[in-house]
Amino acid sequence: MFTYFTSGTCSRQIIFDVDNENKIHGVKFIGGCSGNLQGVSKLIEGKDIDEIAATLAGVKCRNNTSCPDQLSKAIAAYKKSLENKK
Repeated sequence: MFTYFTSGTCSRQIIFDVDNENKIHGVKFIGGCSGNLQGVSKLIEGKDIDEIAATLAGVKCRNNTSCPDQLSKAIAAYKKSLENKK
């Protein structure tokens, strides 16, 4: 389970798992627009994290970011955490 603390959005945290095939699972946004974020979570379930990050990066809402954009940043932070473990 990976936890990312968001910045500039109504959501405060994003929590998710990644399997050994680079697929995302169990995405949960803490805070934010519940219905929209549940929809985002269902749409990306089981998708490749690199595809998700590329698709969602740069989506703007307020403060020049959005919850989907923050998810792309969370994925980048997750990947960096893996590099640091090597």
